Amino acid sequence: MVLLLMFSPSSYAKCAYEAIFNLGDSNSDAGGFYPAFPSQPSPNGMTYFSKPTGRTTDGRQHALPFYLAVQINQMKQFKATVEESKSQGETNLPQPDIFGKAPYTIYIGQYDISHDVASLDVDGVKQYSPQIVQEITNAIKELYRLGGRSFLVLNLAPMGCYAAVLTQVSHDESDIDQSGCMISFNNAVRDYNSALKESLQQARQEELKDANVIYVDNHAIQLDLYQNPTSHGLEHGITACCGYGGGSYNFDPQVFCGNTKEMNGQKVTASACGDPEKYVSWDGIHLTENANKIKASAILSGSYFDPQFSLNQLCDIQPIG
Repeated sequence: MVLLLMFSPSSYAKCAYEAIFNLGDSNSDAGGFYPAFPSQPSPNGMTYFSKPTGRTTDGRQHALPFYLAVQINQMKQFKATVEESKSQGETNLPQPDIFGKAPYTIYIGQYDISHDVASLDVDGVKQYSPQIVQEITNAIKELYRLGGRSFLVLNLAPMGCYAAVLTQVSHDESDIDQSGCMISFNNAVRDYNSALKESLQQARQEELKDANVIYVDNHAIQLDLYQNPTSHGLEHGITACCGYGGGSYNFDPQVFCGNTKEMNGQKVTASACGDPEKYVSWDGIHLTENANKIKASAILSGSYFDPQFSLNQLCDIQPIG
């Protein structure tokens, strides 16, 4: 996951955390997709790895392919394995107290909303929101019972800026802001984020009083990238680097990044641009490596945490190239 990319080798000894547990979807990948399913096709991975690695971006990400409930069960099984290993005197796994010392990052919910985006509208987002918020809150409580005490929960990105949403969700021109994002869809996502923040506050005040439950405003970070790409050294906001169709979006739902398909009697391929470092959007949904690095730096600065959390005081975090 992306936070790990910000630790230099020399900083491990200076960090209070020996591990970070990430639960998420294809936006917060630690390469989890690859062992479960075939790799994403080329040109995914072109910038950093020079080959596909199962990540839906040109390099490193900030995808675990499983639902949150499945990931929680995997965590339970892993903890049981660690405890059994300890009882048998084995040393190749972490110590059992790692589950109480490590922070847990949770960035999930986008797939629940967008898995059938072609038939989705703003009301659909509102329909799914309470269920997703409750699932995340319950997952945190379950992790707490496993020993977890520090949780960084990222809210949802401004999906109304995704080329995949803009090309598939019907809207009027009056519903598009100056940066090309869909106003109503982003407002619906903001409502979801507000509900998530409120749920976390309630959990913090009631059952999780001795835990750090941190709401991370990922939405604000990515919205700034889409609206002001040039302020971050980028050139293209909503346009996908890897896609087909050209124009403002360069996205066609019939042929995703790296895929080839016969359309109108001819084979077409959704190929990558030659300069992904200038793009915010990799494939109309996920960020490019460069955008992910900018996002990671913003998160690790602590400026988007609520309540404030002294991550930089706990770890000597250094950026890497």
